[in-house]
Amino acid sequence: MDNRENLTSNESNPSSSEPNSLPIPVPVTTSSTNSNTEEGNPPSRCNKRKTSQIWDHFKKLDGNVKNPRAACKYCGKDYVFYTILNKTSNMWSHLGVCKKFPFIIDRKQKTLVLEPKPKIEGGDNGEENLMTVKAVSYNYEECRKALGKMIILDELPFNFIENQGFKSFYKVMQPRFDVPSRLTIWRDCLKTYLVEKEKLKKALKDQCLCLITDTWTSIQNINYMCLTAHWIDEGWNLNKRILNFCQVSNHKGETIGQAIESCLLEWGIDKILTVTVDNASSNNLTIKYLKRVTIGWATNILSNDFMHVRCCAYTVNLIVCTGLKDIDDLVVKIRNAVRFVRSSPSRQLVFNQCAERLKIGSKESVCLDVATRWNSTYMMLDAVVKFDVVFMRLEEIDPRYLIYFEVDSQGKQKNLGPPALEN
Repeated sequence: MDNRENLTSNESNPSSSEPNSLPIPVPVTTSSTNSNTEEGNPPSRCNKRKTSQIWDHFKKLDGNVKNPRAACKYCGKDYVFYTILNKTSNMWSHLGVCKKFPFIIDRKQKTLVLEPKPKIEGGDNGEENLMTVKAVSYNYEECRKALGKMIILDELPFNFIENQGFKSFYKVMQPRFDVPSRLTIWRDCLKTYLVEKEKLKKALKDQCLCLITDTWTSIQNINYMCLTAHWIDEGWNLNKRILNFCQVSNHKGETIGQAIESCLLEWGIDKILTVTVDNASSNNLTIKYLKRVTIGWATNILSNDFMHVRCCAYTVNLIVCTGLKDIDDLVVKIRNAVRFVRSSPSRQLVFNQCAERLKIGSKESVCLDVATRWNSTYMMLDAVVKFDVVFMRLEEIDPRYLIYFEVDSQGKQKNLGPPALEN
């Protein structure tokens, strides 16, 4: 009974003489069964089954019973294994450095991978698909940097790394990689931002910049301002970088001017050629403020006489919107018809079925415009032209379409429309 209890207690704790964290894989075999048991003799107290997996790699040497020794099966080096004093940790340590151990992981071992060959300016187009061989090794710091870069480029939340799907992926891809916490990733992203900011500061040094700024209000009634810089480098390449994206208290000209001034001082920018803004009256005060605070700079260009540049796209937008007023009723009818189709999935489905019956082969669909963007109005009108007969068919199939444009009890039309085929 004592022998059986002793044997059970030792087998239930096989790692009592092993290190807790072993950096090497250890295969489990059945070679550690005592020879007396193999011959049919019952296990005795002194000759029982060796419970530690270390005996798959070491063999006991005959010698002094008081100081028993065991030799490595791979290189032959022997160690004392008297469990009361030494246990077996020295043998486990040996496996980590044994040069003949077949299962050791060489952390310096590199893997050959294929990567696209760098493009050479002016080179032959036939070399675009060529690959080059590169030797890479596992590097924990580089993996952390790549993870932070992925968070930044893909605009992912910091808690993305805590998702179960991502954890399953990296355990299969690289089991040795220990994913840091989201706070650590936040610090890594901030560190990357500071490094890239210093690089951009060096690139902007002694450069003559053309600035573009715009402000808007979000649906949460929060005012934002964006400041973008354009410049041509020594290689005659046009560069564009966003210098600031921040909240502002209001859209007053002096407030915007102060925000731009603070950004320029932060980046160390002292050469400004132009500042492009839209035709809002508050921007005139912004330009006046910037001219006043930069007139004393030693790097002032042409006394700021040509600093103010009006946005050409905004001016074209005003011209087109004024021209569309002559056909405003027609545009409103078409917009209401498109709004009816896009207002629910069921209406969109009926519209698509009508298009299939009439064999309209266009893969596109109608789109609703944005009142402040004239190019979206053009895209809406261009798409409607392809589906003009579909709207006529929709009047026959879907009774809700005509109800959408009916006159209410007070004699007022709910929505202007529908558009006729001649429109």
